[in-house]
Amino acid sequence: MGERVTFKSSTGPNLAGIIEVPERSVRGWGVFAHGFTLGKDCPAAARICKQLAADGIGMLRFDALGLGASEGEWGDGSFSVKVDDIVKACEFMADRATPADILVGHSWGGAAVLAAARQSPGVRSVVTVAAPVDPSHVEKHYDAVVDCVMSEGAAEWMVGGRTLTLKRAFVEDVRAARLIDKIKGLRLPLLILHSPTDNTVSIDNASEIFSLARHPRSFVSLEGSDHLLTARGQAHRAGRIIGAWADAYLGDP
Repeated sequence: MGERVTFKSSTGPNLAGIIEVPERSVRGWGVFAHGFTLGKDCPAAARICKQLAADGIGMLRFDALGLGASEGEWGDGSFSVKVDDIVKACEFMADRATPADILVGHSWGGAAVLAAARQSPGVRSVVTVAAPVDPSHVEKHYDAVVDCVMSEGAAEWMVGGRTLTLKRAFVEDVRAARLIDKIKGLRLPLLILHSPTDNTVSIDNASEIFSLARHPRSFVSLEGSDHLLTARGQAHRAGRIIGAWADAYLGDP
């Protein structure tokens, strides 16, 4: 059973999280960042973290601002806020004497961990799963309302059976986000997981991230997986790969 926790976000509201605690000996700790509007309980987040905990790596996964059980308004977030909240999550883990050795991010969360890693206390390795190299890749999801947002300042947007409020500052922040220098200056071991059959974020993104990063860097193809890793065994397989790769970067430096 996961341990339910809350911690203060970078903008003030409390964020809700779950720490998957290993049942046996602990090899290390980490933080997981979910995709654009998915939440901590989406299959990729929950299953990867549970698999890592089974392999001895305790993982914190948390809902972004205004999603799931977290406080605040989703529209008051942005890519920058997501990055800052990952740093806050790592600070929370360090404060409870379980500093995060590893950051794992899925989809948009993968882009965010690349930007957050160097600012996050304790982090010594980074993993991206199906991540875009350009955070503004998500604009295609709300392109039907973006003109209204830019002219009116905000607009309601239906996604996943719920209504979110998209704000102009959110769109502008996402458009301004740049990862190239962050990836070049990462200077941390990086594992890139991506499926060649990902129809949401193409595998070309993984190739570009890999080419920008410095060694030690690794790429593993998640052949047969979809973007959300929803099919049976896909997320668990990703978790097993991450757990094996991370072995050299866990525990005391």
